[in-house]
Amino acid sequence: MPGQLQGIFVPNIVPYDDQGRINEEELRRIIRWLGDKGVTGFYPNGSMGEFIRLSYEERKRVLKIVTEEAGGRPILAGAAEPNVDLVLEMCRYCAGLGCRAVSITGPYYYKLTQESIETYFRELAAKSPIDIVIYNIPAFANEISVPVLKRLALDCPRIIGTKDTSRDMPRFQQVLHEIKPQRPDFSVLIGWEELLCASLFMGGDGGTLSSAGIVPEVIMKIYHETVGGNWDSARHVQFKLLDLFSLMVNAPNFPEGFRAGYQLRGFDTGRARFPLAPAELELMDVVRSRIACVLTECGFPEAAKHCTVHSAEGDPKFSDAWRARVESIVRDVVHSRLPK
Repeated sequence: MPGQLQGIFVPNIVPYDDQGRINEEELRRIIRWLGDKGVTGFYPNGSMGEFIRLSYEERKRVLKIVTEEAGGRPILAGAAEPNVDLVLEMCRYCAGLGCRAVSITGPYYYKLTQESIETYFRELAAKSPIDIVIYNIPAFANEISVPVLKRLALDCPRIIGTKDTSRDMPRFQQVLHEIKPQRPDFSVLIGWEELLCASLFMGGDGGTLSSAGIVPEVIMKIYHETVGGNWDSARHVQFKLLDLFSLMVNAPNFPEGFRAGYQLRGFDTGRARFPLAPAELELMDVVRSRIACVLTECGFPEAAKHCTVHSAEGDPKFSDAWRARVESIVRDVVHSRLPK
């Protein structure tokens, strides 16, 4: 039997060419680069990979490319599809590629009862040819309650772990407390960078973290330092990560902040498949520059030439009028996100 899922699995971005098609060669280059940086494994077709904006055949193609370039590293493949039959079809495809496991969200779009969600995962567990990680991301899909997750973990050997992107640390601890004593091999992964160090301290097994695609060196250092008991070092690096993650995750039109991060590390990721408003495009220029400055401060000199936020006094970009314009753009974007 394969071992327990532990470590850092990278949810890679999908680069596009000038026609908006998957840029296969650049995707291969990204995966090889991440492997060279020492990441544990890969997590294709997650939120970072914009699986919802890809066709079913494109999702399969992404999986095939990642498995071909993974260099034997384990793959936790996103297999969230809109119905049971398609999920199981994707499970069979992933098993055929040799993926370690699949990650499946709660059903999305329609609001379901916890009883329906439990029945859904029990059916998948009974029929899937590959191990399953239950992905809790309540911002985008039905939340899976801790009692339901516990029953599934204890009753279904095919369900081997959970990934939590709820940003709810008390819930994460409750999952550890409720399940690990009775099933120590059940993997509990974090999906939110700000909680990586704390989740590992409490007994988590690792994470699937979008920032690992941009700064794999930083994420792997936090992981290794924490697992090694070097808490002061791990905490220091965790705090350094916060500014970068905040800029990328709060940029307009997720995952465009992370796309900018990849570009600043030297990759041609192309334009987003979903259009940005004119004000958001202008704001992204500012965000990209700020990301470049943080990357430079963290020791990634390739980003330095794009850091203009701290330009010398007198640069017209940093006049009072320019600052006022940036503040206006930010207000417009924030206002557009407020509930009406």
